[in-house]
Amino acid sequence: MSLQRMLKLLYALVLCVSANEDFDWTKNERGSFYYGTFPTGFSWGAGGSAYQTEGAWDKDGKGMSIWDVFAHKKGKIFLNDTADHSCEGYYKFKDDITLMKDMKFNHYRFSISWPRIFPNGIKADHINEKGIKYYDDLINMLLDNNITPIVTLYHWDLPQVLQEKYGGWQNASMVNYFNDFANLCFERFGDRVKYWITFNNPWSSAVEGYETGEHAPGLKLKGTGAYKAAHHIIKAHAKVWHTYDTQWRSKQKGLVGISLLADWGEPVDITNQRDIEAAERYVQFYMGWFATPIFNGDYPQVMKDYIGRKSAQQGLGTSRLPVFSSQEKSYIKGTCDFLGIGHFTTRYITQKNYPSGRGNSYFTDRDLVELVDPRWPDPGSEWLYSVPWGFRRLLNFVKTQYGNPMIYVTENGVSEKVQRCTDLCDEWRMQYFKDYINEMLKALKDGVNVKGYTAWSLLDKFEWDEGFSERFGLFYVDFLNKNKPRYPKASVQYYKRIISSNGFPNQREVESWRRKATETCSSSNQLLAGKQRNILALIDPLTSHMEMVTEIVVPTVCTLCILLAAVFLMFLLRGRF
Repeated sequence: MSLQRMLKLLYALVLCVSANEDFDWTKNERGSFYYGTFPTGFSWGAGGSAYQTEGAWDKDGKGMSIWDVFAHKKGKIFLNDTADHSCEGYYKFKDDITLMKDMKFNHYRFSISWPRIFPNGIKADHINEKGIKYYDDLINMLLDNNITPIVTLYHWDLPQVLQEKYGGWQNASMVNYFNDFANLCFERFGDRVKYWITFNNPWSSAVEGYETGEHAPGLKLKGTGAYKAAHHIIKAHAKVWHTYDTQWRSKQKGLVGISLLADWGEPVDITNQRDIEAAERYVQFYMGWFATPIFNGDYPQVMKDYIGRKSAQQGLGTSRLPVFSSQEKSYIKGTCDFLGIGHFTTRYITQKNYPSGRGNSYFTDRDLVELVDPRWPDPGSEWLYSVPWGFRRLLNFVKTQYGNPMIYVTENGVSEKVQRCTDLCDEWRMQYFKDYINEMLKALKDGVNVKGYTAWSLLDKFEWDEGFSERFGLFYVDFLNKNKPRYPKASVQYYKRIISSNGFPNQREVESWRRKATETCSSSNQLLAGKQRNILALIDPLTSHMEMVTEIVVPTVCTLCILLAAVFLMFLLRGRF
């Protein structure tokens, strides 16, 4: 975890404690559970991305991505992990599709690695036919099993050559290079792929890639880098949409959208106009930054006002937020056949003025503070608190703000920290899915046009700067084993029952799901524990007497975490004495 993120978290916690007496944290109750089912044809699935799951980072002609380079730099990733091998999805996709088929998925969301197709990022340089074949095989096998592919064209893995030569998304030339890549994908795969996502969560690409430097390419261009990158990403999205619209739509009959990550922002004080405005500003600087140009043609007015004013106060002649020409506004507006929504959590928001003299920053431009309720469940990632009611509010916001577009939920799920010992009986994940999917069902009842839901994620995988320290998967992946075996967590059975019932039919049936899912995970826990005991035995003969201890109780992964720590301590003591 970076120092910046740690300080941010501590600051939020301090503010939560100090604000606790000033307002009622329980004013937004979860509300009663709604029993009912989704419309016929509602699509269920799960997802992953190329860099996080494929491995084979330098095999079969693949070029380097910015994440390959970034992850290989010491100190950038937790424990210096890389995704060089990760889940080995490049070799195991057939096994993974078997898992999907068993769960009766309607769709699977994955991304195509740009440098696996264009190793140098440019079509004119080289097209890697082995990369084309891999995705051909993946798409064909999905369709053979009645699973619809939903394909993301950019999930953060820009070819490294384009970063080195041109500065990546800081350079307008990326618009045409990305369009060439997308056009080839339409040409080679579009006869079978009918759902395309141009960019996944461009907020992270822009802010964490070019503002904070926490993500690849690791640049810290405070106050300008994120806005410039986003500007080019939005134009690239629009160009790709128009390319599909003019060259491929009539033949292929597909849809092109974008996937935007969006936390919900709730006012700390719903009677305070400044807090209400700050909460909307939070959402506009997050999702609206990209959605408003795509639906309405230009940036949210509040972004133009705030960034323009702060730029002027800093003595700049023009705003740090780039400007679209009138022609660009017309070109960008309406370039969305469906909107992908990634959502995980919620924040309370309150107004806070940041003087312009404190420096340029996307975060200070917003003039707000993010707060969390310390009582919200937080089983994994430091930023991910379970706040289901925010999901329904966000979906209704999209309906109102953007004319009720067709929505596919493209990411929703919860992690656990490895340090807490992964237990295959993941009750917190079952609860999370139950609560969040139910809020989505309520949103449909409100009239929101949601067509599908994608659990995040199918597998445990490489989690960017957090490495393998966090696990989002329905299936546990044993990264210590070179074969990367998958083990179902209890949430697999739970989600499978939601899919087969197309929702939550009645209280009695739903309440039985968790019990049945937990029963099935116990044997998996023992199997995984047995495998890892064998690894312990190979580490050192000293572990043999410890294995006898585990025979007394039901062996779990947590037990083995403790044993591994004990063995490690023995090694340290040996070295010292």
